[in-house]
Amino acid sequence: MSDPRDTAKLLSEMNDRSREVFRRVVQAYLDTGGPVGSRTLTRGLSEKVSAATVRNVMQDLEYLGLLDSPHVSAGRVPTNLGLRLFVDSLLEVSPLDDDDRAKLDQTMGSNERDMGTMLEQIGGALSGVTQGASLVLSPKHEAAVKHIDFVSLSPDRALVVLVFTDGHVENRIFTPPRGMTPSAMREAANYLNSMTEGASVGQLLVRFRAELARNRREIDTLAQSLVEQGLAVWENEGEPQERLIVRGRSNLLDEASAEDFERIRSLFDDLERKRDITEFLELTEQGDGVRIFIGAENRLFSLTGSTLVVSPYMNADRKIIGAVGVIGPKRLNYGRIVPIVDYTAQLVGRLLTDTHRAD
Repeated sequence: MSDPRDTAKLLSEMNDRSREVFRRVVQAYLDTGGPVGSRTLTRGLSEKVSAATVRNVMQDLEYLGLLDSPHVSAGRVPTNLGLRLFVDSLLEVSPLDDDDRAKLDQTMGSNERDMGTMLEQIGGALSGVTQGASLVLSPKHEAAVKHIDFVSLSPDRALVVLVFTDGHVENRIFTPPRGMTPSAMREAANYLNSMTEGASVGQLLVRFRAELARNRREIDTLAQSLVEQGLAVWENEGEPQERLIVRGRSNLLDEASAEDFERIRSLFDDLERKRDITEFLELTEQGDGVRIFIGAENRLFSLTGSTLVVSPYMNADRKIIGAVGVIGPKRLNYGRIVPIVDYTAQLVGRLLTDTHRAD
């Protein structure tokens, strides 16, 4: 993101006329997506000036790096720096629309108790309201393990159930070693439960391996394999790329021109494969509230010519544990999208707090 001092300096170099011309160019670009000409601007300016005067002002703004000419004879469009100046200094944020609020609030009325499903529903609502692609980075569950069970479902299917100290329960289906008996499963679970105190899933697996290294005879080979395979389904759980819920990809494709299509597809590939999507959360950790990243300001989306509007959400202890955001074209209705993302982040934080209280 550019230094706010840079945009403040640029703003100080502009008089009232150039500020109004600049603001109207940006607003018209956001409304239409096309370049804005001097004759169009003269009809709406508060000060009666000629088209030639407006062209001179636009040339000055272009010299400052705030506007650009797509073609020699065309009007002007804002540069990324121009959009940044507009967002930082001239953006007027609208109150949250009642209809948008109602659509987001509907997700809170669901009887669904699974947190992942609830976050997916919120992501779907956010995408529908903004007509962009929504991102929800779900919180990583970090409570200690209280109890573990292995349950045989069939010769080649078993269930591992984890109960956490905060009351949260998770289960996963996995393929057990061949030849496992219910009694061997109970033995393995008892062995693990003897070392769960204060341990997260990852720490429990480390403790188990350390115990095996010290004394492998206390648990047989089949039980060792059962524990390894049963806990392995959690070992990579919670990694950022698995915690990231993306909804509304088609909205970006609907808005994309032919030349943008490949860049949008590149974005989807990033979202599917990228290992360092923790950047998405790290982007929010420098402070509360909504942040806007335009084009190359965010390395994750720099190839798409897109904008990311993102806000962290917090738990009851005011600790940042996740984030929600919207990806859209650079000509986004920022004044409308910002309060939507802000409200959604508050909604998720409230949902998590209420769920934990209910547990």
